[in-house]
Amino acid sequence: MGINKQSYAYGASKSSIREIAAYGAARKAQIGAENVYDFSLGNPSVPAPDAVRESIARALELPATTLHGYTPASGLPAARKAVADSLNRRFGTAYAADDLYLTCGAAASISIVLNAVCNDGDEVIVIAPYFPEYRVFIQNAGATCVEVLADEVTFQIDVEAVRAAITERTVAVMIDSPNNPVGAVYARENLTALAQALQDASRELGHAIHLISDEPYREIAYDVDVPWVPDLYASTIVCYSYSKSLSLPGERIGWVLVPNTHPEHDELVPAVAGAGRKMGFVCAPALFQRVLMDCVDEPTNIEAYARNRKALTDGLAAIGYEFIEPRGAFYLWMRSLESDANAFFERAKALELLPVPSDSFGCTGWVRVGYCVSYETIVNSMPAWQKLWDSYHA
Repeated sequence: MGINKQSYAYGASKSSIREIAAYGAARKAQIGAENVYDFSLGNPSVPAPDAVRESIARALELPATTLHGYTPASGLPAARKAVADSLNRRFGTAYAADDLYLTCGAAASISIVLNAVCNDGDEVIVIAPYFPEYRVFIQNAGATCVEVLADEVTFQIDVEAVRAAITERTVAVMIDSPNNPVGAVYARENLTALAQALQDASRELGHAIHLISDEPYREIAYDVDVPWVPDLYASTIVCYSYSKSLSLPGERIGWVLVPNTHPEHDELVPAVAGAGRKMGFVCAPALFQRVLMDCVDEPTNIEAYARNRKALTDGLAAIGYEFIEPRGAFYLWMRSLESDANAFFERAKALELLPVPSDSFGCTGWVRVGYCVSYETIVNSMPAWQKLWDSYHA
C-alpha cells in the first residue's frame, strides 16, 4: 500500500546503460580514469560551442526576475520563433512559434507526445534495436510497446514487418534517425516506403497512425542525407534535444514540433500542451531557452566525432571485429564474439572495456560502443580489444 508498483519496478531494475556507467565511474576512482575504457554513455566529450558560454554571460546581465522568472508553459515566444525560423530556413517549411513546445530534453518531448496521442490499451511500434527507455515512456502513457526488428543486414526499417505488426490498436510508430544504438541513418526510399505503409494502414483502420520522429542526433551525420520526415509523411510529430548537437546533456532543453501540415494539428497542439501540464513538464529551463535564441543555428563539431569514428572502426576492423558502419550519431554496433552478449560484456569488463550489451536494446548478439569519448580513450583501448579477441581465438 502507498507505493506505485510500476514505479518501484522501474526504480529497482534500473537502466543497464546507467548501471554500467556507474560501475565505470567507481572503477575510474579505484584505478584511474586512464585505465578504464568506458563506452557506455552517450555523453558528449566535445565541449559546448563558445557561443553557448557567451549567450549565458549575456543572459546573466538581465534583471534576476527576468532571467529566472517563469516563462509561458510552452516556452518563450521568442525562443519558439527562433527554432521555427531555423527549421524554415533549413527545410523550406512555414512553421510558427505556436507549432512548438519547449521541453526538458528529448525524454520529456517523447513522454509528452506519447501522453498526447495514446490512450490505455493502445500500441506503439518501435524499431529494434531501440533506446530502451522508449519502453518505459510508452508504458507510462498506458500503451503497449511492440518491437519490430530492423533488417538484420542493413538495419534499415523492415517495412513489411511493420505492416504485419500494425493492428487496430496501433496509434504510432516511433523512429530515430540517426539511430541509437546502431548509428544507421534511414534512407529516403526506406522512409518513403514506411510512409506508404502507414498511409495504407491508416486508410484501412479509419484513423491516422502517428509517426514520432526522435531526432537528437540529426546534426551528427557523416556525408549522408538525413531526410526531414514531415516532408514524407504528413502525420509526423518531431521530438528534438540539444543534448548532442550543442553538447548540453545536463541542461535538458529540447522541443516538440507539431508541423502545421499535420492533418490533426489543431487538436494535437493543445493535446501536447495538456500532456505537458498533466505531467508537470512546463516551463523548460528559462536560461537555456535564451541560449536557444542565440545558438539555434550553431554548427555541431562533427569533425571530432568523425575522427573518433575512424580511429575506432579502423582499429577494430584490423583486429577482426564485425560491425555496422555508422552513418550517424556516435555509436558503433558491433557483433559480439559469442551469442550471449552479456557473457561477452563480462569478459570485456575484466579487461576494463565497457560497451553495452544489446539485450536491453531489444535484440541479442551485439554490443553498443559509444565513441563520444576522448580520442585518447579509443586509441589506448585497442590493446584491450586485441586481448579480448585473442581470448576467443586462442
